[in-house]
Amino acid sequence: MEVMQVLHMNKGEGETSYAKNSIVQRKIISVATSIIEKAVEECLEKNFLDSMGIADLGCSSGPNSLMVISDIIDTVYATSNRKGIPLPELRVSLNDLPGNDFNNIFISLPEFYSQLKMEKNIGPEGCFISGVPGSFYGRLFPKKSLHFIHSSSSLHWLSQVPRLLDSNILKPLNKGNIYISKTSPGSVIDAYLSQFKRDFSVFLKSRSEEMVVDGHMVLSFMGRVSADPSSEESCMQWELLAQALMSMALEGLIEEEKIDSFNAPYYAPSAQEVRSVVEEEGSFTINCLEAFEIEWDGGAPSNNNFQKHIDKIEKDNFSRGQQVAKTIRAVVESMLEVHFGRKIIDELFKRYAQVVGDYFSRTSAKNIDLVISLTKKG
Repeated sequence: MEVMQVLHMNKGEGETSYAKNSIVQRKIISVATSIIEKAVEECLEKNFLDSMGIADLGCSSGPNSLMVISDIIDTVYATSNRKGIPLPELRVSLNDLPGNDFNNIFISLPEFYSQLKMEKNIGPEGCFISGVPGSFYGRLFPKKSLHFIHSSSSLHWLSQVPRLLDSNILKPLNKGNIYISKTSPGSVIDAYLSQFKRDFSVFLKSRSEEMVVDGHMVLSFMGRVSADPSSEESCMQWELLAQALMSMALEGLIEEEKIDSFNAPYYAPSAQEVRSVVEEEGSFTINCLEAFEIEWDGGAPSNNNFQKHIDKIEKDNFSRGQQVAKTIRAVVESMLEVHFGRKIIDELFKRYAQVVGDYFSRTSAKNIDLVISLTKKG
C-alpha cells in the first residue's frame, strides 16, 4: 500500500470528519504544551533571530491545526517581551500529505490573522503561513531554514506497509489480524520494527539538514511503555477493529482473504526503540523523552453518578464506544475504503462501536503517547 496516496483524515465539517472528531489529538497536543513552550524558549535564548522558521509536520485539518501554531506564537511573543528583544518575523509551514484538507485550514486563516493583530499587534507582514504538501519521510524545506519543528499524532504512521508474505508460499503471515497481535509470528513484529527504524531514521536525517544548529524539535506519537510490541496498550484498538471485520466475514459481508491481506501502516514504538534510533542516527541530542496515558475517548466527561446505576454504566460504555469509533473512523476510513470498498464502512464502524463499548465494560482503555524533545547538534 502506498500510504501517501491513501492516508488522509476525513475532510470537511461533517459528522464523520476529522474536524469534528479530533478531541483525542487535541488532548495529545495539550499534554505536550509545557515541553513545547520550554523548547521554543530555549530556541530563542540561544539565537537572536530576525526571522524564525517554524514547521508543523502532519498538521491535518480542523481546529487542532492552528492550535499548536497559536501556542508557539504565544511563547515566542512572551519570550521576546521578557528578553526585551524585537519579535522575529515568523515563517510558519504547515505540512501534511497531499490528500490533506488544506482548504479547511486556509479558510480559517483570515480569522487567525485578525486575532493575531488584535491580541499581539502582529500584522500580515510579521507572520507568514503556508502549506507544504508532501511526505515528511524525505526533504521538505531548504537547508538550515528551520529553527523549531513540531509534529503530533503523525510519526506512528509508516511510509509503507511492511511486506508480510511468506516468501516460500506467498501467503499472508498475519492471518486474521490487521496489525501486530498476540497471534502474530515474530517475523511480523520484526518487519514492523524494521520499517519504523528505517522511516524514523530518514525523518531525522531529513530534518537535520533543514534545521539550524541548536534548533529544537518536539515530536509526539503513539507508543508504548511495555517492551512487548503486542501489548494491549499499543495494539488493542486495531485488534478490536479486526474483530469487527471478522464478524462481517463470518456473515459473508467481507471476504476473509481481504482481511488477511490488509495490514495497517502503523507502528507504536517503545521509548527505548525511539531513543535507540535517535542515538544511532546521531544528529540530535535528546532533552527529554516522556510517556503520557491518554484515554481512548480523550477523557470525555461522563455521568458522575453512573457507578450507582448499572443501566447508566452500560449506556456510558456504549456512548464512549461510539465516540472512539468516530475518532478512529475519521483517521483510518480513507485507507479502509481503498482496500475494502465504500459499502462496508458504515456497518463496520457500527460494529466497532459495539465491540469497543464492550471492551470499556471490562477495563480502562488508554493509549500511550510518547513525547520527545530534541536539539540539533553542531
